[in-house]
Amino acid sequence: MSNHAVLYIIVMAVVTYLIRVLPLTLIRKEIKNPFIRSFLFYVPYVTLSVMTFPAILSATASVWSAAAALVVAVFLAYRGKSLFQVSLAACAVVFLTELVLPLA
Repeated sequence: MSNHAVLYIIVMAVVTYLIRVLPLTLIRKEIKNPFIRSFLFYVPYVTLSVMTFPAILSATASVWSAAAALVVAVFLAYRGKSLFQVSLAACAVVFLTELVLPLA
C-alpha cells in the first residue's frame, strides 16, 4: 500500500470517529428546541429515502414501470396498508406495466 492510501484511511477513520463522538461530548443537556428535535427525528427517514429512491427507479427494465409502482406504493402506504400489501402491489404493477409497455 502506498503512503497516500494509508493517509487517506487514517483521515477517513478520524473523520468517521469525530462525527460519532462530537455529539456525545458537546451535547450534554436535553435538546428542547422543537425545530432541532423534529430535524433529528426525521434524519433517519430522509437518509433511507435518499438511498432508496434512485434504486427504485433503476431496478426495473423501464423507468415508467418503476414510476407507476412508486405511485401505487406511496398511495397504498399513505392509506395505511401493511408493508407486505404495499410491496406485493408494487411488484404486481411493475409486472403488469412491463407486460403492456414495449421495452425501449
